[in-house]
Amino acid sequence: MITLLIEATFQTLVMIIVSTVVGLLIGLPLAVLLFSSDNKGLYENPVFNKIAGFIVNAVRSVPYIILIIALIPLTRLISGSSIGTTAACVPLSIAAIMLIARVGEESLKTVPKGLIEAALSMGASRLQIILKVLLPECLPSLIGGMTLVIISLIGFSAMAGAVGGGGLGDLAIRYGYQRYQTDVVFQIVLILITMVQGIQMSGDWLARRLEK
Repeated sequence: MITLLIEATFQTLVMIIVSTVVGLLIGLPLAVLLFSSDNKGLYENPVFNKIAGFIVNAVRSVPYIILIIALIPLTRLISGSSIGTTAACVPLSIAAIMLIARVGEESLKTVPKGLIEAALSMGASRLQIILKVLLPECLPSLIGGMTLVIISLIGFSAMAGAVGGGGLGDLAIRYGYQRYQTDVVFQIVLILITMVQGIQMSGDWLARRLEK
């Protein structure tokens, strides 16, 4: 059982790391676009802002277990299968992108507009403002938001086990639910709690460091 727990924990970590990296690579630029295209933004574009905002909100409003099922065709197209750890990374990455897009947008909104206006008056380009003013200034808030996103992804990865996604959720269903081995469920819960606490403490520490 120890071997199974280690393997399932590794699978869960793979899902979290892959989805977080993909989410950052796509979700953070999307957050910048949402913020910049808003009313009086650096790249004001109401049409794009409304369409992109609607898509993000629509995907975020779908319960994750339903999202997994709805994305099965895309999952098969990308990973070649609809079950397993690799397949579970697809819907998890989509969820991460949408979560990070909104979290990032809200973090960018915490930057005082006076800083943006001052940078503009000094002749900074819009790209320079994004890279050297907006992102550095919102970083502590962004780290706090990312901490919550990663914790949410841990919960989502456990749900992926219900449809053969592997990881700790799959192990809990196979041994805890189907075989009534409550000791296995207890151990899985302890692992998940440890992961969440570790991420929360690390995120809080990093956010405090960046605020100084």
